[in-house]
Amino acid sequence: MKLKKANAVLGLLTILLMLMHIGYTVFAYITMYYNPLLKNVLAWPFVVMLCLHAVCGMLAVFLHSDGMRSLHYPGKNRRTIIQRVSAALFFPLLILHINTFSLMKGCASRGQKGFIYLLILGEILFFAVVITHVASSLTNAFITLGWLSSRETQKKLDKVIYVIGAIVFIVAVIAVVRGQAIMFLS
Repeated sequence: MKLKKANAVLGLLTILLMLMHIGYTVFAYITMYYNPLLKNVLAWPFVVMLCLHAVCGMLAVFLHSDGMRSLHYPGKNRRTIIQRVSAALFFPLLILHINTFSLMKGCASRGQKGFIYLLILGEILFFAVVITHVASSLTNAFITLGWLSSRETQKKLDKVIYVIGAIVFIVAVIAVVRGQAIMFLS
């Protein structure tokens, strides 16, 4: 149980750092102001915390008896399946996300607009995967830490989190796609 609690704390810290990174990214694309130092100060702690959370999460899945058993009843464990699939998609898309700007810059210089559109689609998919993972995981972390005990309260809180997640997703997609289109497609 200590491993699951540690993972829940790491997950919550990761979410906080992620929201700070998204906030700066949205600001940067809306204002077209870029500060590489500020981006790195916000991005690298997020990536480090994310990696710690991922390793801890994998250990929890593989070392505890409930790791794979929950996948035998997909109807009852839809949330767990969504968490794990979104977690598995996260890192390949993160690698693409980290390299998207330089890839777009190269594609723009060679006039490869089709690849830029694919990279934008990759960014949108990345945002969707991240927000889906957070939304499907947040109240589970609260339960693991003993901050939430009622399933009814969890369901109500989940609805609020899904709405907030959708708003964050929409704002991030609009700001980033608009900014990337201005820079690389005009």
